[in-house]
Amino acid sequence: MFAVSSLHFNLARLCQGFFVASLHTSTVKMASEKCLAKGSAAPGPVPQDKIRIYNMRFCPFAQRTKLVLAAKGINHETVNIHLKEKPEWFLAKNPLGLVPTLETPAGEIIYESPITCDYLDEVYAGKKLLPSSPYGKAQQKMMLEHFSKVLPLFYKIPMGRRNGDDVTGLEAELKEKFGKLNEDLVKKKSKFFGGDSITMIDYMMWPWFERLAAFGLEHCMDGTPELKKWTELMWEDPAVKACMHGTDTYRVYIEAYATGKPDYDYGL
Repeated sequence: MFAVSSLHFNLARLCQGFFVASLHTSTVKMASEKCLAKGSAAPGPVPQDKIRIYNMRFCPFAQRTKLVLAAKGINHETVNIHLKEKPEWFLAKNPLGLVPTLETPAGEIIYESPITCDYLDEVYAGKKLLPSSPYGKAQQKMMLEHFSKVLPLFYKIPMGRRNGDDVTGLEAELKEKFGKLNEDLVKKKSKFFGGDSITMIDYMMWPWFERLAAFGLEHCMDGTPELKKWTELMWEDPAVKACMHGTDTYRVYIEAYATGKPDYDYGL
């Protein structure tokens, strides 16, 4: 399983407002999508036929788990959390105060996005997203470690632009990283990073690619035809369609976040 690295922790903290994700499928049941904040009443026990995800609609890390829930058709309910004013009862469940966090009917708590996704794939029947062989699993986890080194660029470039910094060097670095991902698809001769069908690694990477247009980073994919084909195929995936918002929605929220007043309930 994945350790909680300082990089992942720090990036996850940026979920307090930097990106957008939500899920609307027949397997979801929510009394309200609006987030719960400090002073709110704790939700009741998790129903026996469901699993609960503590989520934030704007968090790409939480979107990973939402994608897996959707792809596997897992019956679940969502409780959205206000990450700047976290409920006391949520901190009692997860002292890190981060999303995604899962809770089972038995009161078991699971958090950190790769761990929650692996748990769901192992526990629930249906489509298996991780490879069956230990080596195949190891390959995907190694690739995820490499991708984790790319994540800071998705944050640094938009923030640098907003601050008036020269981000050409950062953009060149992101283009190089995208080039390596393109080469990986060429070498594998496959549509997706785990073969000719979507697997866990695709869902683990996707949330950041979904936001490229909102941050003006699409040009960083110039010269990566196979990677572009991958994004086109991912856009057509039912789970991706269920978990996405439009680019305009992302942009509006990002502007609000930049003012220091993130609206976690934007669009509701």
